[in-house]
Amino acid sequence: MRHQSFNLKNLPPKILLVKLSSLGDVLHNLPIVWDIRARLPDAQIDWVVEEAYVHLLQPLLSRGNFKGIDRIIPFSLRRWKKSLFSLTSWKQFFSFKKELQEVTYDVVIETQGLLKSALVCALAKKTSDVVVAGLANATEYSGYEPLARLFYSQSVQVPFQCHAVDRSRYVLCSALHWPLINRDERAQFYPSSYVDAASQQSPSNFESPYVLFFHSTAREAKRWSNESWICLGNELASRGYQVILPWGNASEKAVSNELASKIKGAMVPKPFSVQEAFLIVGNAALVVGVDTGLTHLAAVMNKPTIEIYCDSPRWKTEGYWSNHIRNVGDIQDPPSGAVVLAAAIELLQ
Repeated sequence: MRHQSFNLKNLPPKILLVKLSSLGDVLHNLPIVWDIRARLPDAQIDWVVEEAYVHLLQPLLSRGNFKGIDRIIPFSLRRWKKSLFSLTSWKQFFSFKKELQEVTYDVVIETQGLLKSALVCALAKKTSDVVVAGLANATEYSGYEPLARLFYSQSVQVPFQCHAVDRSRYVLCSALHWPLINRDERAQFYPSSYVDAASQQSPSNFESPYVLFFHSTAREAKRWSNESWICLGNELASRGYQVILPWGNASEKAVSNELASKIKGAMVPKPFSVQEAFLIVGNAALVVGVDTGLTHLAAVMNKPTIEIYCDSPRWKTEGYWSNHIRNVGDIQDPPSGAVVLAAAIELLQ
């Protein structure tokens, strides 16, 4: 690990967080905002994130007596790549660069370990003694690009098997020369007032009480079997719960329709945005989902949540911060229907 001293005379520091995507990764990076605020209440905290995930950060914007994120800086690389030779794309890129460079940063914390996020660090305007901290090594089952290390002044070694929240805390604590923040200090995500408000606005067209089934995921091996979803859905329907089957694309919608046709009273909703997801998740009696972003949203909102692991390691993203979460299954070891049903009954009591 390469160390560079952090000049305490610069306090309160201006800190840039770089975590661009995806949904679950952004969520699991949220606790370091609270960690910083607990120790440096007057620091400036800005965050660069892909434009699709800006809504995930907005509940943490500083306002009134609440101090959280001071600036959210949207990054649109995914969209720009689709029209790389478009004048509009380049104008938007230079507009992003101008916004990013409005502040000179003392500390840059990059917790993704990818070249694209390291390049954002390079673009940022920095003090002469800036600390730019990022991952020194890959962690199991996570994306990592070794060239990213070239853009750091401090490369942080983390355990090969490391939970996503813990990994961010390793980088943070190394950057600011703090003792490692361990799980004795509870990970915080969203203000309780925001979660409570989201839970008091019932979404239209859903029968209450309802249970969300997030059955879809990017990789087929991470899915739980349709038969298991159908058995669980009918058992919950018999107990008076409506099963809601969200989807994100045409193939996922087809699966939702197939499951709904075999689960009594189940409903396939219209597509909803990340912003609308707070309301829909916040009012669910229970969320059951595979290892995917919206399941993790329910977990970080501390809603009754069952996280099903079929072909990904539980240690990497399991919700450990709330007694409202049950983590079942593991890599190449999907849980039985009986195990998931028992967890559901326990959480619904």
